[in-house]
Amino acid sequence: MDRVALAEFLRLRREAIKPADVGLPPGVRRRTAGLRREEVAQLTGMSVDYYGRLEQARSTQPSPQMLRALARTLRLTADEADHLYRLAGHAVPDRGGVSQHVRPALSFALDQMRDAAAFVCSDTYVVLAQNQLAKALNGDQVGKGTGLQASMAWQWFTDPAARQAAPEAERDEHSRTTVADLRAAWARRRNDADMRELVDGLLEHSPEFAELWASHEVAVRRMQRKTFLTRVGAITLDCEVLATTDGQSLVILAPPPGSSALEKLRLLAVVGDQAVGSSRSAVAD
Repeated sequence: MDRVALAEFLRLRREAIKPADVGLPPGVRRRTAGLRREEVAQLTGMSVDYYGRLEQARSTQPSPQMLRALARTLRLTADEADHLYRLAGHAVPDRGGVSQHVRPALSFALDQMRDAAAFVCSDTYVVLAQNQLAKALNGDQVGKGTGLQASMAWQWFTDPAARQAAPEAERDEHSRTTVADLRAAWARRRNDADMRELVDGLLEHSPEFAELWASHEVAVRRMQRKTFLTRVGAITLDCEVLATTDGQSLVILAPPPGSSALEKLRLLAVVGDQAVGSSRSAVAD
């Protein structure tokens, strides 16, 4: 616990909140434009004496429940609330789920990519948006239903047809990478319903997944080279995963420099067909 930094952070955030922001009258004899200490204490549900000691850097460690109430009173953003927990010496709490809304900037980035396949997916491997090359390479994955069936990880481990677009020599590695990445996501928000449903379902329905899960390998997916079996032949691409702050990832499948992959991608787009078989999960990593 960093008492001095915590005290300074609380004071500055308190002074930045106007009384009207929390439904209080402005008053006529305020020394600061922000809230008074006693007002923060009252709104938070703690004693004025204890809050005063917090701002004087001489308090005991506040509980996670108290920090949650303080974050609400001081109108902290998610990043500011995380900072508050760290200053107080507590682990940052899990977030309550992942947004299914793709931010406009990500949608714009997808639309601008002409020579690379790209898509946005959640940490449960649900595709939320694709550009045209991604659809040509791997089929239209958006709107594949709800729940387990929408997850490319679920498809990969429960539907043999989902593996037909991946070379047999790469399938074991893809399985290991998917499970290791999913375990990292599970650790971040294992109490969320969608994550529990996916992992519990895979443990029940896929012996392969259960065996890999039991190995406890953890590795967030970032970059690898992947090959896709398509209507125009095998296409090898560099897969770069750019994580965002809300549990979504922007995945870019780019032609390696000096390769023939770009020409094949363009030809595939003209052919207008998806990869051999259903190819629903080869692009998941």
